[in-house]
Amino acid sequence: MIILSVDYGDARTGLAACDKFEMLASPVGVIISSDMTDVIEKTVETARQKNAGLIVVGYPKNMDATIGERAEKCAEFAKLLEERSGIKTVLWDERLTTVSAHGVLNETNVRGKKRKAVIDSVAAVMILQSYMDYRRNTDAK
Repeated sequence: MIILSVDYGDARTGLAACDKFEMLASPVGVIISSDMTDVIEKTVETARQKNAGLIVVGYPKNMDATIGERAEKCAEFAKLLEERSGIKTVLWDERLTTVSAHGVLNETNVRGKKRKAVIDSVAAVMILQSYMDYRRNTDAK
């Protein structure tokens, strides 16, 4: 099944998708908008273009596993996205994915404007890869 992942942000939202065999997560792009409704519409459009059967939204819990304002906003986004798209949407713990994405971009020497343009889609890839690893190692299918 093709899965779309979303790293929802206030100004930029990263998207990634996997192949139908759930082997490889790849960046899809970044939606630049601070309007949640606009981001939902563009995400639904992408999900339909990719024929996604599931959407995974990053859920940024605090390091102590509590739910903060940002996680609540992502939960609201995921709920509205599922209602609008009709595609099952799940929240996935994304603690440290942006930090990890910065590490990957440091290792590949991606800097400046190019870094800003891809960081969110790299974080979405990391969210999706983590979720796919979970699915492979459990009966979560």
